[in-house]
Amino acid sequence: MTKHELVRALTLKDAVGVGLGAIIGAGIFVVTGVAAGVSGAAFLVGLVVAGIIATFNGLSSAQLAAVYPQSGGTYEYGYRLLSPAMGFSAGWMFLLSKLSAAGVVAIGFGSYFYQLVPVLSPMFYSVSAVVLLTLANYFGIQKAGKLNLIIVSVTLLSLIYLFAGGITFVQKDNFVPFAPFGLPGVAESAALLFFAFTGYARIATLAEEVKEPEKTIPRAVIITIISAIILYAGISVVAVGVIGYENMAGSSSPLQVVASNLSAPGINMVVTIGASTAMLGVLLSQILGISRMLLAMGRRNDLPTFFEQIHSRYKVPHIGIIFTGFVILLLTWFGTFEFIVRSATFTILLYYSIANLSAIKQPKHEQLYGKAIPILGLIGCLAMSVALPLQVIISGIALLLVGFGVRWIIRRSL
Repeated sequence: MTKHELVRALTLKDAVGVGLGAIIGAGIFVVTGVAAGVSGAAFLVGLVVAGIIATFNGLSSAQLAAVYPQSGGTYEYGYRLLSPAMGFSAGWMFLLSKLSAAGVVAIGFGSYFYQLVPVLSPMFYSVSAVVLLTLANYFGIQKAGKLNLIIVSVTLLSLIYLFAGGITFVQKDNFVPFAPFGLPGVAESAALLFFAFTGYARIATLAEEVKEPEKTIPRAVIITIISAIILYAGISVVAVGVIGYENMAGSSSPLQVVASNLSAPGINMVVTIGASTAMLGVLLSQILGISRMLLAMGRRNDLPTFFEQIHSRYKVPHIGIIFTGFVILLLTWFGTFEFIVRSATFTILLYYSIANLSAIKQPKHEQLYGKAIPILGLIGCLAMSVALPLQVIISGIALLLVGFGVRWIIRRSL
């Protein structure tokens, strides 16, 4: 078990699968309900705004990853182009948001899967999923990538079936009133729904394991975001049109409520299976991304150096994978979805703000899209971050300060 190089085994199809697996999960199955609760049917506008800003951020990330194809994504870009403090901030915010979200997703999987197989407890299913997906990552990136493609395919098919079965039942009256909570509600819904788009960043964090990263990563990011926008918009229109935003806001599983109001054969079962596979896809991609961030931060002594070790046989950061799985197991016992989504959204917005700043600072010959794209992405991230509740902003800043304290202790011990 040594510091071997990672293996470039992921193709464009694999990279898109990782991105879609990270996006199409908690967002479409749960966050849409939370967003509807703060903005009404106008969360559809928030969805479009979030998608546009995600596209700007995605292009910035793709531009950076094409030039700097190292594991760690914005953490590495911040270090190279801004400052060590900005780089560390990006890495720490990434870890906090993704570890928290992974814990919630694991709980969500257990709850959904229990409806399919009500034999053992939901927590048993949650723990089993974390253990099995941690092992899938441990035994190699190719195995994890192939498993992710299967998961994403099942999820996509279930959502397409829901759209086809529900589009003819859409009622125009369910879109009135459209924006009962005004512009502030729409702004907060955009911030919440942005969280649901952030999976494309997982592609950049796997840059050292993607074939021809300078070509594959930009293409994969763009394909992933466009596919997600189209899918989210279609499903959201059906959801609001069939049950109305009030029923979405009052449910932790709004798409199951939609399915229960439709007559398509087996649609409840299909949606439940789709939700379960979606949660698996997100959890798998979270373990991939978090373990690679630990690897990158270990290399720079921002975290203990044992995180940089690569397994001599499987060519994966095995210690980071085991640690990630262990922390996610602990987190499955704590927290509520709404609180974690808001907190994770703020931290991930800081992460992407640093990505856009890094893209702005790139030399002109490295810029694929000019400075306008990252500037718009930065403005969008900052605007959405201030739309979140004040207590979320304060807690996010406090957690960042804790991170710098941890970094100081680690470096003092070297």
